Amino acid sequence: MEYNLADLFESVVDVVPDREALVYLDHPGTGAERRLTYAELDAAANRIAHHLIDSGIRPGEHLGLHLYNGVEYLQTVLGCLKARIVPVNVNYRYIEEELVYLYQDADLAALVFDAEFGDRVAAALPRAPKLRHLLRVGGPAAVPGAVPFAQAEASGSAERGFPARSGDDQFIIYTGGTTGMPKGVMWRQEDLFFAGLGGGAPTGEPVKTPQELAGRVAAGGSGITFFPTPPLMHGTSTLTAFIGFNFGQRVVLHRRFVPEEVLRTVEQEKVTSMSLVGDAMLRPLIDALGGPMKGTDCSALFSVSSSGAVMSETVSRQFRELVPNAMLLNNFGSSESGFNGTATQDSGPERGFRIRVNSRTQVVDPATYEPVAVGDIGRVAQCGHVPLGYYNDVRKTAETFFEKDGQRWVLLGDMATVDEEGVVTVLGRGSQCINTGGEKVYPEEVEQALKAHPDVYDALVAGVPDATWGNHVAAVVQLREGARRPSLTDIQNHCRARLAGYKIPRQLVITDSIQRSPSGKADYRWAREVAVAADR
Repeated sequence: MEYNLADLFESVVDVVPDREALVYLDHPGTGAERRLTYAELDAAANRIAHHLIDSGIRPGEHLGLHLYNGVEYLQTVLGCLKARIVPVNVNYRYIEEELVYLYQDADLAALVFDAEFGDRVAAALPRAPKLRHLLRVGGPAAVPGAVPFAQAEASGSAERGFPARSGDDQFIIYTGGTTGMPKGVMWRQEDLFFAGLGGGAPTGEPVKTPQELAGRVAAGGSGITFFPTPPLMHGTSTLTAFIGFNFGQRVVLHRRFVPEEVLRTVEQEKVTSMSLVGDAMLRPLIDALGGPMKGTDCSALFSVSSSGAVMSETVSRQFRELVPNAMLLNNFGSSESGFNGTATQDSGPERGFRIRVNSRTQVVDPATYEPVAVGDIGRVAQCGHVPLGYYNDVRKTAETFFEKDGQRWVLLGDMATVDEEGVVTVLGRGSQCINTGGEKVYPEEVEQALKAHPDVYDALVAGVPDATWGNHVAAVVQLREGARRPSLTDIQNHCRARLAGYKIPRQLVITDSIQRSPSGKADYRWAREVAVAADR
């Protein structure tokens, strides 16, 4: 047995087969739910794994998951891992052009998709010739050759019977790249287990052997319920679910984030650990607790963690007043590094976003890779259990991953300083990446869409602080001479045919001219100042 995620899951199944593993609650008000024990989830994953093998999908080939949250998502991930097929997350907000890019870049051989995405899938398929096997979850969809998921599940054996697996088997997490198009982060499963899943004990001592994980589960009890509320297509939510499985505990899912339904589930299922993405999710929960869901019993809730966006001090304080028993954690990490650390209690507007990092994380000079002196600015880097690189991107891999002192390192895009106690203060992305509600938006991609508008001569895009989303996308636009003045709605409708919804500008500023450097490079500081001033 190795540090392979399927091996580890099966070892847990074997010691707690009858314990509840996964609860799926549909909403709003449908009453639909599914509850699977560890043995039932294991058998369901086996069926999909055998179907994929019988359909000609081979070890090492890639399968995309274009799904909302649901049993089928985690069932398919586990099935892939059992069959040594590489799971690849697909952002369900992508439109045709973005899907074509990802299908091609990831070399997908198979795809599991929700039926409501069928039109987009069908439109992208002709330009994805390697994609040869499709599974459809839900009702009919206009995608020729797609096999209904239920039919696929029924055709596969519930038994295991798989060849030996390895800690070298891959798991790919697609994230945004510097050009705005997604990049596939290639993880060895052993590295992901330790860097992203805490070695089986994110808050304790990692296991020393693969066999030890099941021993810990057998010796412990039940009673912890993990509730990842963001989409599973974001790596953090899927990893949260696997953390729950590694503990032999229960994982709860909703199809989508609806604040009132989330709170009902917290009360009904006695949720102890909930994950979300910053103020964009925490603030609606506060509004619901102060309004229609006032009096909801959240007494079992022990921790609320955020990854991908920070829970601000003000909003956190409001939540603590309503749910005083819950501990709020701002976690810091990335698809390229896993978990790096957690924000200190004194993080905030005055002192900045301060992280107590793990022993494998440093702030380094990006030119020499040497640790920076106290107070100097560098980039966050991590050593040890790090990814192999970016799939199909040799150049970006060379820029991001390096070796030093016999160890492999990843150089993150976050600029930071470090103090005498080793606490890291994160200053922000080195690039101009806009984080809006946990989604990453890159200005260049939005600018290209804006410039395709017939009335736009030039454009820059910047992030503007937003009470709900952390930042919103603002477009600073110079019009063509004699052009009519477009409204924000005009610009949004234009962009909607070219970009996923979260990339659409929420603010439009029309200026006489765009300020650039003499070489023609964008002046993003100026663009942001203009947008912030117009937003006041």
